[in-house]
Amino acid sequence: MSSSSAASGISPIADAAPLSLCAREPYVPADRLVAEMVPPPRFDSVRFATYIPDPNQPSQTAAVGVLETFAAGLGGAHAAGAKRGFLGFGKGRAAKTPAGPRGVYLDGGYGVGKTHLLASLWHATPAEPALKAFGTFVELTNLVGALGFQKTVQTLSGHRLLCIDEFELDDPGDTVLVSTLLGRLVDAGVALAATSNTLPGKLGQGRFASVDFLREIQGLSAHFRSLRIDGEDYRHRGLPEAPAPFTDEQVTEAAYATADASLDDFPHLLAHLAKVHPSRYGALTDGLKAVCLTDVQPIPDQSTALRLVVLADRLYDREVPVLASGLPFDRLFSEEMLNGGYRKKYFRAISRLTALARDAKGLVETA
Repeated sequence: MSSSSAASGISPIADAAPLSLCAREPYVPADRLVAEMVPPPRFDSVRFATYIPDPNQPSQTAAVGVLETFAAGLGGAHAAGAKRGFLGFGKGRAAKTPAGPRGVYLDGGYGVGKTHLLASLWHATPAEPALKAFGTFVELTNLVGALGFQKTVQTLSGHRLLCIDEFELDDPGDTVLVSTLLGRLVDAGVALAATSNTLPGKLGQGRFASVDFLREIQGLSAHFRSLRIDGEDYRHRGLPEAPAPFTDEQVTEAAYATADASLDDFPHLLAHLAKVHPSRYGALTDGLKAVCLTDVQPIPDQSTALRLVVLADRLYDREVPVLASGLPFDRLFSEEMLNGGYRKKYFRAISRLTALARDAKGLVETA
C-alpha cells in the first residue's frame, strides 16, 4: 500500500466484498429519531462567528444580529402553560408576555447561507441539546409518520426551540400537517425557526417566497418574523454540471479498494428504497465512508424520485461521497419532473449529488 493510500484511509483491494445498501433494513427506535434531530455533521461546527456576510448584502449582516438576539431571548424558562405567551426578539423577556413573534423565517434563494444561520441559531440557543430540535421539513413529516401525530406533539412540546430547514411549499397535504403540528407546539411554548428556498423560476421577485410561506402556514403566519437574506441569484450560477460518470469496472474496483464503502446496482437500490421508510434512510447510511453505484439510469416515476431526494439529503448531510457509473446525475430527472410541482426538490438533489460525485473522484485515483 502506498503512503498516500494509507494517509487517506483507503486500503488495497480487500478480501471481503463491499457493503450493500440493498442488504440493509435498519430498525430505528423512536427515541433515536428524536435524538438525531440535531444539525447534521456538515453543519456541526458552524456558528454565527463563522458566517461571513457579503459586504454588498447588508441583509446578511442584519440577519445575524437579529438571530443572535433571538437566541439570547430563548434562555429563560420554557413557556409551556402560558397559552400564546410568545417571546419577543429582545433579551430578558422570558418572564413577560412579549410583543413580538415567537418564530423567525429566513427567506432567500439558494446558496446564501440560510442553513448555516439556522444551525448557528440552534448552537447559540442557551439550552441543552435535548431541549432543541433541528431537522428538515421532510424529516419532521417522517417523524410524524413514525410516531403518530399526538406522540410527536407530546415529544416535542417540552423543547425550547424547533428549527425546520427547507420548509416545503410544494406538498399541500404535508404543509397543512406540519402547520397543524407547529400550531400545537407554539401553544406549548416552543419557539420556531424555519428556512425555505425560493423556486428557481421565482427568483428576483422580491419577497415572493416569504408570501408563499406565510400563506401556506395559514394561522401561524402571525408568529413568524420574516428575515430576507439577499445574495447571489441562483440563476446566475446555473445548475452545476455533474462530473462525467466512471465505468462499471472503475466503480467496482474503487468500492473494493475503499474501506467501509457500499456497492449497489442503481435500479436495485431504487427498488430497495421503496421497502424502507424514509425516516430510516439516515440509518441506512450508518458507518459508510463512500457509496458506489453502477448503472445509474433515469428515474422512472415521481414516487421513486422523491425517495431518492431523501436519500440524497441524508448522504449530503453526512458528507458521504457518491461514485457512479451510467447516467450523469444532472440527467436523472425528466424535463417533466424538473418543470413540475416538485422541481425544487429535484434541483436540490441534483446539486447535492453533483457535489458528492465531485468528492468521490479521488476514490478512483487512489484505487
